[in-house]
Amino acid sequence: MDSSGNISISAKLSADLCRLIILAANKGALRKAVFSKPCDSALIKAVLSPVNIGKGLCLQAEYFHKDNKVTHKNIPLADTQSVADITDMTGAFGQVNVLTTSGECEYRVSAKGKCVLLGGDKLMRKLECAGASVAIAAMVSSNNREKNYILDGSEAFLVHLGVADKNGRVYDKKQAKFRQINRFLELIRDVEDKLPTGEIRICDLCCGKSYLSFAVYHYFANIKQYKVSMTGIDLKPDVIEHCSRVAKQLCFDGLEFICGDIRDYSTDVRPSLVISLHACDIATDIVLEKAAEWETDVILSTPCCHHELNHNISCPELSFITDYSMLRQKLCDAATDALRLKRLEAHGYSTAALELIDPDETPKNIMLRAVRKKNFKPDSPAAKKAMEEYLRAKRFLCGRDTERFHF
Repeated sequence: MDSSGNISISAKLSADLCRLIILAANKGALRKAVFSKPCDSALIKAVLSPVNIGKGLCLQAEYFHKDNKVTHKNIPLADTQSVADITDMTGAFGQVNVLTTSGECEYRVSAKGKCVLLGGDKLMRKLECAGASVAIAAMVSSNNREKNYILDGSEAFLVHLGVADKNGRVYDKKQAKFRQINRFLELIRDVEDKLPTGEIRICDLCCGKSYLSFAVYHYFANIKQYKVSMTGIDLKPDVIEHCSRVAKQLCFDGLEFICGDIRDYSTDVRPSLVISLHACDIATDIVLEKAAEWETDVILSTPCCHHELNHNISCPELSFITDYSMLRQKLCDAATDALRLKRLEAHGYSTAALELIDPDETPKNIMLRAVRKKNFKPDSPAAKKAMEEYLRAKRFLCGRDTERFHF
């Protein structure tokens, strides 16, 4: 086949793909189209998603750049220019995966310039035959609710961490983790006004596999366009090695991982945000103590197990509960976290216990949030009262010898 033949086939398939995307969007069936293998070396990929803004239904293109920037362009479907815009996008990438509620298709360009649209005809027939059993407005509203997730699954770090596939589809077994990550980012967004703008120092203590480290870094560096310096610390060398490698692959230049004990870690720049997910037992207390010593602006910590109080509770008044092992554990879980919050109050923080994720998905769903008060004075009457309440509650639960306990 001659070059003109190749060009005509390419143009036809590109037009078919454009028509398919627009049809899927107008039918309320489009989830997203992921554009990968860019011709421009400064790009990583682009994602086209339906949104309902201002004058009506649009397709929003998100361009992910290698310098960690994300740019946006809205393509109104009612505008005749939309065909040209989507066609131009297609020509700038070597692969496009279209995900709809009726199925999927893939547009691919080989190294020799040969184009193929896999599953396009079948998907087009399904879309053309699809009835209007669900109103388009309702489907777009649904897409908007999905867009309210801060992450949509197409983020490169989610692919590297095994949460989503290369097309941005979150794996079934990772749906709960995906929701957990998004919920954590929502909680950060709720206290964003308590953090500095433009530049931020963050520590993830007992970072583990570092899902949150990558998510929080992406949120501030790529979405909010902050200059970010972030450190994740954990004792497991293999985990730290893996996370460091992924950060390098993602060009997350402001994110580092250190293998070591968080008790030995020091930083020259005071962290504005300290996070921790499921630090086990007294590790959570060490995290909170470290963050309070740094006078961190915001602390977000989700505890894991609560063994120390369960092993040391000594309170005859509560024996009607502690005589039953299951109830004893539930009591100690709640009491330990309450003591932690009361201690943070004594160190100048406004505190809250929040639900991180549906308890049906994990019992470890309590988020401890602490926001440092401005102009806090440790010798103030309020601070002294909070410390007295904390010590009184601790003595009530453990007797007079409380110094040896971490909480």
